[in-house]
Amino acid sequence: MNTPADPTYTWLGAELDLDAYLDRIGFTGARTPTLETLRALVRAHTTTIPFENLEIILGRGIPLDSEALQDKLIRRRRGGYCYENVGLFAAALERLGFEFTAMSGRVTLGATGLRPATHALLRVEAADDDRLWLCDVGFGWGPLEPIELAPGRGEFGAGAWRFRLERSTDAVGGELWTLYQFGKDGWVDRHTFAITPQYRVDFAVGNHYVSTAARSPFTMRPFVQRFLPDVHHQLDGTTWTTHHPDGSEEVRELEVAELPKVLAEVFDIELDAADTARLVRAQWPAAVKSS
Repeated sequence: MNTPADPTYTWLGAELDLDAYLDRIGFTGARTPTLETLRALVRAHTTTIPFENLEIILGRGIPLDSEALQDKLIRRRRGGYCYENVGLFAAALERLGFEFTAMSGRVTLGATGLRPATHALLRVEAADDDRLWLCDVGFGWGPLEPIELAPGRGEFGAGAWRFRLERSTDAVGGELWTLYQFGKDGWVDRHTFAITPQYRVDFAVGNHYVSTAARSPFTMRPFVQRFLPDVHHQLDGTTWTTHHPDGSEEVRELEVAELPKVLAEVFDIELDAADTARLVRAQWPAAVKSS
């Protein structure tokens, strides 16, 4: 849970330029910790700020301090991956007065075996509602709105996209949740997570692994996503896939020289001349699954 009295446990909301953040995502609603505001914030953030790992491919690190997040995601209008998106979103929630708990998830996407806990999520409470809500703004593929954390939630729609949330027990009897998403292969388990509080220091450790480890998929090639209410764009290396809510998709292989134009026009990411040249010159291996 966020504990403003102790800076060790805060999400640096006091350092956030709230006006600039809300302008960045196009939010014009009431600045109150209500469920209506939470829904609007999740929708605005997930459909405005893209998911991307380009700083790693360009040879730079991923700092999670408040100034770095605001400079990159707000002032330079770039995107980020889960730790960046969730860190910025948590700061905004804290500033607006929401109560929330950060959590870590294990991205599965149908894979077998135990996956590392390298996905950041939030469990949020609204002042005018006694339910608990999963806010997954850092996955790059929605959902468009908070998901109620309730046993038997089953299948539900978030806009035109279909999801399913199930609760079970893990190997030691703890509470385990699995979020499923409908796509071209039908229902696929997207990630699992436990209701175990995480703090900025925990995310710093996960961030170090995914941004530096040789086996992390984010150190291997560009991975960029843009999520909208009716379409999801994904760039994996030079493979550009367009996903639709009914599970259909189109795939196109790009030339490396095409990447800057597609990034700008499709993913809303504009690189300067130096980074454009560096990206086009970069070499990366074929996409592989993380382990």
